[in-house]
Amino acid sequence: MKKVLLIEDNQDIRENTAEILELANYQVFTAENGKAGIEIALKDQPDLIICDIMMPVLDGYGVLHLLHKNASLQNIPFIFLSAKSERIDIRKGMEMGADDYITKPFDETELLNAVESRLKKADLLKHEMAGGLEGLSQLMQLTDGKDTLQSLIEDRNINRYRKKQVIYQEGNRPSRLYYLLKGKVKTYKTNEDGKDLVIGLHNEGDFLGYVALLEGSSYNETAEAMEETELVIVPREDFEKLINNSHEVMRKFITMLARNVTEKEEKLLGLAYNSLRKKVAEALMVLHKKYKAPIDISRENLATIAGTATESLIRTLSDFKSEKLVDIKDGAIVILNEKKLGNMLN
Repeated sequence: MKKVLLIEDNQDIRENTAEILELANYQVFTAENGKAGIEIALKDQPDLIICDIMMPVLDGYGVLHLLHKNASLQNIPFIFLSAKSERIDIRKGMEMGADDYITKPFDETELLNAVESRLKKADLLKHEMAGGLEGLSQLMQLTDGKDTLQSLIEDRNINRYRKKQVIYQEGNRPSRLYYLLKGKVKTYKTNEDGKDLVIGLHNEGDFLGYVALLEGSSYNETAEAMEETELVIVPREDFEKLINNSHEVMRKFITMLARNVTEKEEKLLGLAYNSLRKKVAEALMVLHKKYKAPIDISRENLATIAGTATESLIRTLSDFKSEKLVDIKDGAIVILNEKKLGNMLN
């Protein structure tokens, strides 16, 4: 059952609105002013907040400001509920980060539609995008600019890449966002001696190239198809419209960016301090979790993912096979003991 916090100083409106929400099967918490509302939000972590603007002690703008300063509350969908219907008031609320604005008086359908819509979008943001065109459609649903987004869906171009074909090159300026429709892609960096280090593995449903677009910088890695691959191409201008149209979409990409940075930090720590066996085990587990299938990859690619020499990798794989941690059939690696590989000692 979804939890809704209602902050409203008028007792009649508060009780009537709470009753409507409860009849729609929501668990409702109520507060008579902004200060009490913040205290309840911290304690009960609601899934959505509906808040009046003009209130004693702490008004609605103050509530929204404090929510955005708290990491555990800042992503909760927020709906303003107010008799103030002037354009300047609505604009101020939306610029502060409110997700919706309902003016009094309102009917039950208007209230419940707004609540349902915001909760649905919040649920989409909490989960990974699905693979194929479904993932692209999910992202489009997070915004209200339907005309622009519909044109993205209808007029998209799909580029096809051969195995080992470069998609974009380190140092080049980005002009598009890539959505992986089919296939597998690796991203890697090359040092002055020409040695490659794989820093990212991408599967169907992943976006590519968004880091450089968000930073306004050049690509800091090269992307290459690991097999026959199809990519949906979204021009830079349309991507910028997409993220500027909804702070929810921007938040999603920022979350992806933060995860990208965390994964790279963990990989660097592993390369610096892990033993050869642990490096190879972790590379195998990353591929196993990413692609959910026998690992059919060249030993050279696997070595660059593990951050070791190809000869050392082959020797370690032979050891793992002897220990019955993996099996190798027609070149493809099958994980036999996921638990032991995942908990490999350094």
